[in-house]
Formats: sequence, C-alpha cells, structure tokens
Amino acid sequence: MTADEIQALFTRRDGQYLCARWGRPIVPVVFGVDDATLATVKGAIEAMVTLAGHQMAETDPELGANLMMFFFQDWAELPQVPKLDQLVPGLGPLCDRLAAAGANQYRAFRFDADGAIKAAFVFLRMNGPLADLPAEVVALNEAAQTILTWGEGAFAQGSPLARAGQTVILRPEIASVIRAAYMAPMPMVAQDASHALRLAARISAGGQGDH
Repeated sequence: MTADEIQALFTRRDGQYLCARWGRPIVPVVFGVDDATLATVKGAIEAMVTLAGHQMAETDPELGANLMMFFFQDWAELPQVPKLDQLVPGLGPLCDRLAAAGANQYRAFRFDADGAIKAAFVFLRMNGPLADLPAEVVALNEAAQTILTWGEGAFAQGSPLARAGQTVILRPEIASVIRAAYMAPMPMVAQDASHALRLAARISAGGQGDH
C-alpha cells in the first residue's frame, strides 16, 4: 500500500490522523453466544494478536477483561446489562441513536495516559445481513477492526477480509499494515500523518524489524 492509502485508513472524519495500538495484553470476554461461537471469536482474536506480535493474558489487573464483545438482537438490551453504563458513559442515549439509525454494529475504545488502547467495547446487533454471515467471518472482521484505531471510513468501500477459495482471510495488505504498526520501533500512538510514511517504508522493506 502507498503512504497515501495507509494515511486514509487512519484519518478521521474531522481530518485528524490517529493510529493507536494496544499498550497492554488483550483479555477478551464475549457475551451472548454459544460455546462454539465463543471458541471461534476467541480464536480469531488470538490469530490477530499473533499476527501483530502482541500478547493476550488471562486477566487485566485494572479492568479484568479489556476487550468486551456483546452479541444481541436489539439495542434496547444493552442498557439493561448491569454496570455497562459505567464502562460506556451515555450508553442509553447512544443505543437510542444507533437504533434510530438502524445500525448493527458499534465499537468504542478507551485509552491510557499515553494514548495507547487500554480497552475496547464491541456491540453487534445480530440481525439482517450481519446475522447471515458465518461466525468466523464476523469474528475475524471484529478482531481486525479492534487491533488498531482505524478511521471511520477505512473499510467503507470494502471489508478488511478477502476470500481465498473456500476460506475467508485477512486481506494481505491490511495484515501488512497491522504487522508494521506493532513493530517495536513504531510508536504506541501517532497523531501525525508522517506515521503513514513510516508504515509504508516498513511494509516496502518486507516488514523487517523486531517486535
């Protein structure tokens, strides 16, 4: 990918550039699925973490779990989850807006003092087209979209996933960006578009560097 293409992936609607990665091991917890789907979701997260050269853990000392994924049928269910409104301020009005917009997914990130990701909340309303997708596709898509802070329009024109025969995989160019962003010399968080140039250079060099 060119530096301009990479820059577009991390540019917000307001024109600001932001690429943040996780600053702590990822501890996922998944609500609203059966055991088979749970294994699929956690497997996708583990595969994404391995790709990035990052780590997972059994517990987060501050939050317990720091990647929380909720599968549900109606936005009205979320405000009824005990203490969730303490983790996601303004949850009730947010759910009202999402319901009115007909949204079927939403992601929210929390950051530490240095700007690295410390928690993410993923809400998936399993209706319509989303409900028709195989669990492994949904899981891999969400794992990809929570490993970095992509811009709102990063995947508006196309999924981060691709089909290889009968298998759905992460698009190779997106995988390269993720690997490069997690290399040790790269910053935990970048708010200057010159960061995209550094990512492009690492990718073109074949991803050389230490994690």
